[in-house]
Formats: sequence, structure tokens, C-alpha cells
Amino acid sequence: MSSIFELKRIVQSEDIDELNHVNNAIYVKWMDEIAHQHWTVLTENYPLPEYIWVVLRHEIDYVGQAVLNDEVLVKTWIGNTQGFKSERHIEFSKNGTLLVKSKTIYGMLDAITYKPTRIRENVLKVLEPFK
Repeated sequence: MSSIFELKRIVQSEDIDELNHVNNAIYVKWMDEIAHQHWTVLTENYPLPEYIWVVLRHEIDYVGQAVLNDEVLVKTWIGNTQGFKSERHIEFSKNGTLLVKSKTIYGMLDAITYKPTRIRENVLKVLEPFK
């Protein structure tokens, strides 16, 4: 298994702000979407409906711009995971040039009580190939 999950986005008119580039909020939306898609792939053969992830912190560096019709490559991978927290790294690039990089700290919650729950072996086994 590869340690990096990726997808491509084509910048649409609704992604563009008054400065004629992808709005910062759109990158956050795309971050959420790729994280969800990655988790879906990770758990397709080993469902874990008893847990949900919530964002605790985003660190985002905007270093380049994408404009209408650009193809943006989005890559994500799992970082340090311990306790009830897990890091997810995401990079957005265009033609090999970095546009945005981020590190998000997610917290794992019990899907019924919404209380933090320690990341157990069954979850670590799903995440392990991606660390």
C-alpha cells in the first residue's frame, strides 16, 4: 500500500474569489473532502462506524495560487498518531509547484457519546500502512 493518498481537482468558477484565485476557504473544504475520502478508502474492507473524527487544529501555509481551470493535485498522508489525536498532512500542487501545505490535528470521538476516545489497535491497524 502506498503511504500517500491523492486525487486531482479542476478549479471551477465557484472556487474563485475576488482576487481571481482559489479562495482560502475552498482549500479548507478540499482538505475536509480528501480526509473523508481517504478514511473511506482505508475503512472500506474494515468499517469502523463506532468512531468519528473531528478537527482540533489546522496549520495552513499558502505559498502559491491556483486559478480557473487549473488542475490541482491533492496529496494526503497520516502523521503522528497517539492518545486520541492523529495528524494528517495535505499538500496542494500545480505542475509540480507547491501551492498550499497543511497539518491538521484530528481527535477521535466515540460515535454515540461524542466523547474523546483513545485510538485503539483496530484503528491503528487501518492507519499503520499510511504512517
